[in-house]
Amino acid sequence: MKLYGLIGYPLSHSFSKGFFAEKFEKEHIAGCRYDNYAIPDIQEFAGLWQQQPDLQGLNVTIPYKEAVIPFLDELSDAVKQIGAVNCIHFKNGVKTGYNTDVTGFGNSLKPLLQPHHQKALVLGTGGAAKAVMYALQQMQIAFKVVSRQASATTIGYNSLDQSIMEEYTIIINTTPLGMYPKTDACPEIPYQYISSRHLLYDLVYNPAETLFLKKGAEQGAATKNGHEMLILQAEASWEIWNK
Repeated sequence: MKLYGLIGYPLSHSFSKGFFAEKFEKEHIAGCRYDNYAIPDIQEFAGLWQQQPDLQGLNVTIPYKEAVIPFLDELSDAVKQIGAVNCIHFKNGVKTGYNTDVTGFGNSLKPLLQPHHQKALVLGTGGAAKAVMYALQQMQIAFKVVSRQASATTIGYNSLDQSIMEEYTIIINTTPLGMYPKTDACPEIPYQYISSRHLLYDLVYNPAETLFLKKGAEQGAATKNGHEMLILQAEASWEIWNK
C-alpha cells in the first residue's frame, strides 16, 4: 500500500484527504491511501516516517510550512527562494521539499488578470504568503506586503490609504481570517476604496465566499477563493510523488 498524507495542526479543515480519496476512486488508482497526520508539535515529524514506512509523500499545511524545512534532506530551487514547503517526496530514504502552492496560485490567478492589474497587496507574511510573492515575481507583478506590524519589508494595515488602494488593484488574503468556523472575521483594509478595477483573491476556500470577498464584491470587485488553487497544487503534488 502506497501511503500519502497531510501534516499540520489542527486538521479539521483539511481539503486534501477528501480530494485524494475521490481522485483514487474516480481514476481507479489502486493500492493508495491518503491520511491526515495531525501533529501538535513539528518534532513529531521525525518519527512519522519510521512509524509509516510506506509513506511516499506528504502535503504540509499550517503551521509547519516553514518549520518542517530543517527536517528535510533536499529542497527544490523554488523552496530555497521561498523558504516554505507544502509538498514532501520520500524516495530511497531522501526527503525532498517542494512548493506546489506557487503553481496552484499562479495558474488560478492568471486567467483573471486584466491589463490594469499591475500591482498587488499581499495580506499576511506566513508560508502561503511567501509562495504568493514568488508567483507574483514570476508574473512580474509588483507587490507590497501588509502586516499587523510594519517593518523594513512590510507596511501596516493602518498605512492603507485611498492612494495605495487605488494603485494596488490586486488584493490577496493569505491569512486564515474568515476561515470556518470564524466566518465573521476579515482583514482590516479600507473596503470603501475598492472598485470594479479591483481583483480580490482569498486563499481561504471554506466558506466559499469569505467576508473579505463579500465586501469586495459589494464594491464591484472581481473575486476568487482558494478552491481552484488547492486542486491545482494537489495535482502538482501528485505529479511530484509519481514522477
